Amino acid sequence: MSETDLSRQLRGQRLTTTEVIYYLPDHPALLQRFLWQTLDFPPEFPRVCKFLDFWRREIDAVIHSVTCSAVGLIAPARLSVGREIGVLH
Repeated sequence: MSETDLSRQLRGQRLTTTEVIYYLPDHPALLQRFLWQTLDFPPEFPRVCKFLDFWRREIDAVIHSVTCSAVGLIAPARLSVGREIGVLH
């Protein structure tokens, strides 16, 4: 049976965004960015670590820096309504 994202979040996984800044060996002056979102367990981030190990082993690009961020607990979406957007004459 397939697990839903909600059930994974209830077990402690959080939506994690990982930004990898990298460069190719033949163009070291050109930094590029790769963004990836997944559900993972902060603060250890085992899935992200597994992905980075794969990257270092299999991909020729050199990692310059990695930034991970995760959302907090599950909560309903917040909506704020403005009273006045503006007046156009």
